[in-house]
Amino acid sequence: MAKIGVEQSLTNVQQALRQKGYDVVQLKQESDANDCDCCVVTGLDSNVMGIQDTSTKGSVIDANGMSADEVCQEVESRIR
Repeated sequence: MAKIGVEQSLTNVQQALRQKGYDVVQLKQESDANDCDCCVVTGLDSNVMGIQDTSTKGSVIDANGMSADEVCQEVESRIR
């Protein structure tokens, strides 16, 4: 199953993805995203000070304004 990195504050999303069988890791540091197939972030602290130096080979989902179910659907569509 895919490895999904999820921002720490999104506990409801972490639980929903685990229930669907995904390997979920918390994104505590930039390096945590390196091995993930997909990353879910709130978008609230993205690109602070105009610096974007984090890179990941997986796609990034901005969960701002989305329910946990909507995030799960987005993850599923992106990792297919």
